Amino acid sequence: MIKKVFRQMLVTQILSAMTVMLCMLVDSIMIGRFLGVDSMTAYGLATPVLLIFAAFGSMLSAGVQVMCGKTMGSGDMEATNACYTVAVTLALGVSVVGLIGVTVFSSPLCTLLGAGKPTPDNTVFFLTQDYLRGFIIGAPAFIFAQIMVPFMQISGNRTRIIVAVVAMTLGDVALDILNVFVVKWGTLGMGLASSASYYIAFVIGIAYFFKKKCMFKFRMKLVKGKTCGELLKYGVPTVINQISLVLLVFVLNKVLLEVGQNLAVAAYSVISTVGNICYCVGSGIASVALLLSSIFYSDEDRTELRSLVKTMTRFAVVLDVALIAVVLLAAPVLVGLFLTEEPAAEGMAVLGLRLFSLSLLPCSLNTTYKNYLQGVGRTLFTEAISVMQNFTFTAAFAFILSRFLGTTGVWLGFLCGEALTFAVIAVAVWKKYGKISFSADAFSYLPDGFGAKEEDLFEGSLNDVAGVVRVSEEAEAFCKSHGESDRNSKFIGLCIEEMTANIVEHGFTKDKKNDHSVDLRLVFKDGKKIIRIRDNCVNFDPTNYLELHKTDDPTSHVGIRMVMKTVKSANYVNSLGLNNLTLVM
Repeated sequence: MIKKVFRQMLVTQILSAMTVMLCMLVDSIMIGRFLGVDSMTAYGLATPVLLIFAAFGSMLSAGVQVMCGKTMGSGDMEATNACYTVAVTLALGVSVVGLIGVTVFSSPLCTLLGAGKPTPDNTVFFLTQDYLRGFIIGAPAFIFAQIMVPFMQISGNRTRIIVAVVAMTLGDVALDILNVFVVKWGTLGMGLASSASYYIAFVIGIAYFFKKKCMFKFRMKLVKGKTCGELLKYGVPTVINQISLVLLVFVLNKVLLEVGQNLAVAAYSVISTVGNICYCVGSGIASVALLLSSIFYSDEDRTELRSLVKTMTRFAVVLDVALIAVVLLAAPVLVGLFLTEEPAAEGMAVLGLRLFSLSLLPCSLNTTYKNYLQGVGRTLFTEAISVMQNFTFTAAFAFILSRFLGTTGVWLGFLCGEALTFAVIAVAVWKKYGKISFSADAFSYLPDGFGAKEEDLFEGSLNDVAGVVRVSEEAEAFCKSHGESDRNSKFIGLCIEEMTANIVEHGFTKDKKNDHSVDLRLVFKDGKKIIRIRDNCVNFDPTNYLELHKTDDPTSHVGIRMVMKTVKSANYVNSLGLNNLTLVM
């Protein structure tokens, strides 16, 4: 079941990440080809401001994934709503401050960014100022769009995400063309086009949060300093990752200027632009891994975490091998989109892009595992990996190899840096595990004593009526093997049979899907017997079903009524589009 959820989430996550990159790519191509060199320079000078807003949005998004993963995993909806309220409040506050600040102080900001002074002959200054004024209008939508994605993933609104990102891409392309060929507002129009496209996605996404069935509730009374601190703390690794990338670009530009001059820097700009789109595959896998690992870790579900490690690794290998093959073959065409009048730079970029593509697989593995570690609470290890792969190792190899191989050595630095990072991760895992192993159990990297012992855990899956009988009988036998009386064992088996049979009879027929299944988990822990039932059917909350369907007929809903009256506690939560019911016997 988790493999299916991972695949469904992955499509929307890659699309949402890739759409933003494609919009930036379209903007850069349109500006470079139709607005001239000065406009392209202005766009480049304004990029740090875009990156600052993107970094804050990414930090909030990562914080939401970790924090809500933990609260949803434990079924704490109040804490989830606190996270939601705080995230929205912080996003709104930063958006307003940023909007006012950039608008009021655009002149000194442009000078700070390197556009010079606002003199009549300094065209670049005014072009930069125009672009910032156009872009900043969309900053609120830009940040909100980033934090809406994890909330919609949690609630299972994946189709809405796809619609939003596709509409944003098409809107940006259409508005860019309109600006260049019709209204001709220059860089101001390009900034406004980007802003309008962000608002298109924002409007489509925000509609869910005003629906009655929205699972998240905005409550200002839940805004507390502690919650704000936790949300920002969980997003810190993302900030460190961004800082490392900025430092890497700075160092590589210096090295390339030394060994290849301006042509090498131009080639690197092309490689970086194409590379950012390629990175969307790895970052998409990593983002899904972050959310799922947070949920499973909070639930102390060792089995699902092992399954997650296998699944995320398999997707990273398969998708990136295919991506590498595409880039190797299409490198001349991709470079030709940017460089057509500098044959030397074009040849350098084609070779560089092909060598760079070889680093995509280890990069995806490192990034995905880094996010997984963040989800299971290994924050320091996560931050160390970010610094190693995104700055220290890559920059060191690029500098050293450039002494012998020139610009080729710089391109090889990406592969060597990622490979060494992966080696360091493997050594750390083996050291903790006690032996060399590439097993999912080893790379789960969980604390000693995490979760239930194997002998105290029963797990089973079913997808038909025969499976209901089989799983309930196996659970009953498991209880007896743990010293439970025949009466208690039969009762636990009966509870499982009643609840799972109800899912098969009603949940399997409520929609047109034909891949329904139910996962059962029975744990003996701290003197308690805990049953968790998870299914991928339509939303159904048995804990309040009886309240909504009160009747005097004693035979009505007898199975659910029996279970709910006899368990010590029952907790239901729907996350990732899955029903999760936890019963404490």
